[in-house]
Amino acid sequence: MTGVLVVGSLHYDVMIAAPALPRLGETLTGSAWAPKFGGKGGNQARAAATAGAPARMLGAVGRDGFGAFLHAGLRAGGVEDRVRDVDAGSGISVAITEAAGDYGAVIVSGANLSIRPEWLDDPGLWDGVAVLLLQNEIPEPVNLAAARAARSRGVAVCLNGAPFRPISPDLLAAIDVLLVNAFEAEALGAGPVATLAEAAAAAVRLGRLAPVVVITAGAAGVAAAARDGSTVALPAEAVAVVSTHGAGDVFAGTLGAARAGGASLAAGLAHRLNDGYVCPYAQLA
Repeated sequence: MTGVLVVGSLHYDVMIAAPALPRLGETLTGSAWAPKFGGKGGNQARAAATAGAPARMLGAVGRDGFGAFLHAGLRAGGVEDRVRDVDAGSGISVAITEAAGDYGAVIVSGANLSIRPEWLDDPGLWDGVAVLLLQNEIPEPVNLAAARAARSRGVAVCLNGAPFRPISPDLLAAIDVLLVNAFEAEALGAGPVATLAEAAAAAVRLGRLAPVVVITAGAAGVAAAARDGSTVALPAEAVAVVSTHGAGDVFAGTLGAARAGGASLAAGLAHRLNDGYVCPYAQLA
């Protein structure tokens, strides 16, 4: 089995290019806007497919034009579409990207809150699946149901703890890999994460939460620690920044694909996509 199943979010992204991020009460004049396929779940599914894994997506969209756009985006990205249409507006996001490539965003979850745990009972959903990817843009009861369903089938579970919210002990007990960025690691009590060495130490400290903890530390790179005592710390490769939007999702999907294909933790963190994008947060360097 080499497949990746993503249970998670889909957003119709509105991307706005601006000279800077606006301050409270400030109005700026942007230079361009464009629609973009998005949502952490959708981005991760497409990244897994791009990395060569058979990728499947379960989620929810509205019966609207945004939903049709998101269905088409999954198919265009080579993802098997198991997304259901529901009687709620599709999830959306508005992201403002400033000149240096950093961004700020607001999401409206919409249909993503309508995913039902019973959808996971479809046996065909799990055919060929080796890794389940989850994120925090859908309700935790759905994540917990998905993680437990995966565990019962011998499927490894990776939770991307983004955006940050507290993770219940029940969900932590059902996952194999916890993937967080520096901010999320600090919010979980790991201490400061500003350097690669700090990320490596934080991964060890968070080992109480999951068998494997992976921390992305922006331009510093990525670090991981496993309960068997093995550790990995890889610096990011320096590249010209285009946009940081979605970089963490590409990392998660690519890591999931590598692990589904049998790669070791170290090899999975360093997995290189065909287009030259390097998995350990190179886009942020």
